[in-house]
Amino acid sequence: MQDGIVFIGVDVGKAELLVATLPSDKQQPIGEMFRLPNTDGAIGKWLRTLPAGSSIAMESTGRYHQRLALLAIQAGMKVYVLNARDVHFYAKALGMRGKTDPSDARVIARYLAEHNARLRPWEPGTPEQRRLIEMLRRRASVERHLSAIDDSLADVADLARQKVCLARYAGKLLATIDAKIQALIASDAALLERQQLLQTIAGVGPQISAVLAAVLSRNDFANVGALIAYSGLDPRPNDSGRKRGRRVLSKRGPAALRKMIWLAAFSASHSKAFKAVYQSVKSRGFSGTEALVILARKILRVAWAVWRTGTPFDAARIQQAA
Repeated sequence: MQDGIVFIGVDVGKAELLVATLPSDKQQPIGEMFRLPNTDGAIGKWLRTLPAGSSIAMESTGRYHQRLALLAIQAGMKVYVLNARDVHFYAKALGMRGKTDPSDARVIARYLAEHNARLRPWEPGTPEQRRLIEMLRRRASVERHLSAIDDSLADVADLARQKVCLARYAGKLLATIDAKIQALIASDAALLERQQLLQTIAGVGPQISAVLAAVLSRNDFANVGALIAYSGLDPRPNDSGRKRGRRVLSKRGPAALRKMIWLAAFSASHSKAFKAVYQSVKSRGFSGTEALVILARKILRVAWAVWRTGTPFDAARIQQAA
């Protein structure tokens, strides 16, 4: 830790923030802890009391952390938006036996103090990028809730007509959201061109290409491995001595991105371009699900190459490698 720097962990709620501070020049395990409203005025007033260059960390909470992150950046603070799974496992390693808002804030502050040197500061991106990501997030939320409603009404004959009406309206709502997403992409000629290149990949349509375009334009990944790790589709080893344990996905990144890439892989597995790849993987003893995950990672690698080179997908190269 650097002397004079204050490390701040914030547990973000819809209406309230719980703040824990850890001054680097003191030996006590935690400094001040307090609550403040999650409003522009309250956050701005508090930020003005902090030493310049202080570091603030919070977990990603959909839209609720956005206000704090943006205001802190504007106030000249270093901001870190942490993956909730990383913080969860860190808390377990500390031997935390319970979970409360105060304990969460303390854990975040301590995690930041110990790991800030290797953490990547959060960058707000452009207003257009933030609007696009927010619209994609809302679309995923709407689709998820509509699916839950559809399942709950599946066997209710008395509401069959209402279910049909709801499905019709839901289709119009999603179409409207898709149109707004496409309009945001079209407002940037370079982004639109890259999205269209992504759609040359078998299995990647307008919705999936929009998600990929948003992720790839918003994040400057060092390499394709970083993109796969971000998606949560990276397999984690579980070995000990000569024992080779079962690999599981990290699932660290956005669930909506994993879902979209999974759907792309499912569609691509039936395409002329990727069918041989999918069957080749299955012939090596992998189950259908495992083969689709492997194919999903392959599609991410292809998307990365298309995005970086600005050239369309070449199916012949995939088929030669199968």
